[in-house]
Amino acid sequence: MVDRRRSRRSCLAVPGSSQKMIDKARTLPADQVFLDLEDACAPLAKPAARKTIVAALNEGGWEGKTRVVRVNDLTTEWTYRDVVEVVEGAGANLDCIMLPKVQTADQIAWLDLTLTQIEKTMGYEVGKIGIEAQIENAKGLVEVDAIATASPRIETIIFGPADFMASINMKSLVVGEQPPGYDVGDAYHYILMRILMAARATDVQAIDGPYLQIKDVDGFRRVAGRSAALGFDGKWVLHPGQLDAANESYSPNQGDYDHAENILDAYDWFTSEAGGKRGAAMLGDEMIDEASRKMALVISAKGRAAGMARTDRWTPPES
Repeated sequence: MVDRRRSRRSCLAVPGSSQKMIDKARTLPADQVFLDLEDACAPLAKPAARKTIVAALNEGGWEGKTRVVRVNDLTTEWTYRDVVEVVEGAGANLDCIMLPKVQTADQIAWLDLTLTQIEKTMGYEVGKIGIEAQIENAKGLVEVDAIATASPRIETIIFGPADFMASINMKSLVVGEQPPGYDVGDAYHYILMRILMAARATDVQAIDGPYLQIKDVDGFRRVAGRSAALGFDGKWVLHPGQLDAANESYSPNQGDYDHAENILDAYDWFTSEAGGKRGAAMLGDEMIDEASRKMALVISAKGRAAGMARTDRWTPPES
């Protein structure tokens, strides 16, 4: 079955038509690599890119990375061949298919059914290949709750800012930045929260879209920090120079990670027989209870997914 707990702090976009970039991607510290058949591939390059992607997936070298292919959107003539050729050719070495510009639950249902048919035909484990749904226009956002629940294969809901900005006539040409004249608050807050609520309600991940000013790493950190603060799990990366910023932005800092693990250890002890079966207790100057445990679980899970190690460990008080 699908794995909704994969670490996706950094989701690196790689043109499926570029063997050089694909080879480079294997060596980079990205949590996820998606080989792109959509916008990063010119129409005439798409058929050959499918074969390049199949070969790259089957050759291996992707250890520690989630392997994803973004196909073309379902209104185009390329999508069904994208799915059939890639999944039949490399389904055993593929984690997810990303479907862009999703507007209805029916589009996800189509992809789910097609994947099931291919898996059965090829002898793959049925249901193993996940789906990542990209929301890129107003229609998709309005339907995002239905989209998020359209298939048990759904692993992520992704914000696609460039097409979304165009779809709502946003007055800006800088993807991810505030539109000129919007000087109070965050023009993307509703969109991000809407996606986040749909994702959390169905226990799937929420992924922020790209920041196109690839040389402005400080700008990337600022924009990533916005969605990370809300609770997003990761962000698209368009250039290797953005990878460290993404991995850091969506990981807890060391102090928070240690504190979260200590809360879990302390709560477990205080609620035990040895700890007095207490539902609330003091951890230093802080009161902890069941709500504290739930909050700590979030930080702990992010830290563990990022491979963090504890530098501080709580010990029970002596009797």
